[in-house]
Amino acid sequence: MALYVLPNGIFESNTYILSDDKECVVIDCGVNAREILDVVEKNGLHVKYIILTHGHFDHTWHVQSLKEKTGAKLCLHEDELELYQNPMLNGSRMFGAGSDAETPDPDILLKDGQKLQAGEMSLEIIHTPGHSPGSICILSGNMLFSGDTLFAMSIGRTDFPGGSHKAMIESLHRLFMLDDSIEVYPGHGPKTTIGYEKEYNPYA
Repeated sequence: MALYVLPNGIFESNTYILSDDKECVVIDCGVNAREILDVVEKNGLHVKYIILTHGHFDHTWHVQSLKEKTGAKLCLHEDELELYQNPMLNGSRMFGAGSDAETPDPDILLKDGQKLQAGEMSLEIIHTPGHSPGSICILSGNMLFSGDTLFAMSIGRTDFPGGSHKAMIESLHRLFMLDDSIEVYPGHGPKTTIGYEKEYNPYA
């Protein structure tokens, strides 16, 4: 299993490419599709899934281009569809992005506990509302891709449309039931661990 981290997306959002046996998944698309494809092509990978942790435009901005170029199946939690498709809710208009983000229809509407398979990798979907109604985390082996739910020493904002501080705290408590050794790869900023965040995150 190999992990490639592209940290230079819109608002410094992280895009992750997780691969095994030449199949890979791309998690979030704030980074230019050409940069993602450079990694994919250099390593001879086939993109099976594009998984969006949530629908805000800094995580979805290049999804149309990437989907067209790879033919990958686009995955989004079922509770996030309205926000993802609405430029008044997904932030593309709010932050003056210049034009509304293109939002191709998802191929798979995800549910809590659902598992996706790519190569030998199993990716478990954990529904973690709070930042947005359909925010998810993705657990694969000892790695948790936490989107804008959990950051190193912080959490995602809950004052955007569909956000809920109460739901966020409930989602954090659920994540903190995971093993302390699990590495957390957030939607922005550096990686951390569940154990570290349980001990030091001010929202724990």
